[in-house]
Amino acid sequence: MDEVTRIIVYTVFAGACIPLGGLLGKHGRLRPSWLENEFRHSVIAFGGGILAAAVALVLIPEGSRYLDHSITSTFYLLCGGIVFFALERFLGLRRREKPQFVAMLLDYVPESLALGGALAAGSQAAPLLALFIGLQNIPEGFNAYRELKAAKQPDESSIIPLMLMLVPIGPVIAILGWLYLGDRLALLGASMLFASGGILYLIFQDIAPQSHMRRHWAPPLGAVLGFSVGMLGNSIAGTH
Repeated sequence: MDEVTRIIVYTVFAGACIPLGGLLGKHGRLRPSWLENEFRHSVIAFGGGILAAAVALVLIPEGSRYLDHSITSTFYLLCGGIVFFALERFLGLRRREKPQFVAMLLDYVPESLALGGALAAGSQAAPLLALFIGLQNIPEGFNAYRELKAAKQPDESSIIPLMLMLVPIGPVIAILGWLYLGDRLALLGASMLFASGGILYLIFQDIAPQSHMRRHWAPPLGAVLGFSVGMLGNSIAGTH
């Protein structure tokens, strides 16, 4: 399999997990209502755990390595958080109606860019990063569907087609990363750390607050489970 084909396969897999999560959100119903509510919060937390694993186990270690663990690594991480904060402010109050959907888009784009660059650089962590992106897109797609349905914008029948339209974004962004970042390792490392800062901002700004429920233990355990799945994937990848 040539490099471009691998990029397309990895990113289509990761992107297809968005509408897959949406379909689960459409057809998955639990009763009574308190169980449905707790399950939704647990899924949000699980996605946050996967995101944290992607940052802690792949993006930051790989990005720092490409920058020779220099002090500038911290600078790029901070820049990512600040830029994502600025984007959130720019999007305004309407963005608050759909935090899961926008968070899904904001982390999908830089991760796809980093994935393309990592594949071009021959990083052994690239398949693991693709797996992380896909795993996190399932709970994000699930909750984004529920969120968009509740907001009634767009119409419910248009939500899954909208999610399907997001799938090609990953391959396009990843190929750009493959073309421009593969032989520019410092820029690739900066991109990974920038994405890490933005994702950390999204976790604590949007995902963690939404996952919290008073007197309920399942959502925080969902976050631990998500991170544990990430650690398992990292361990399996490390044995090959």
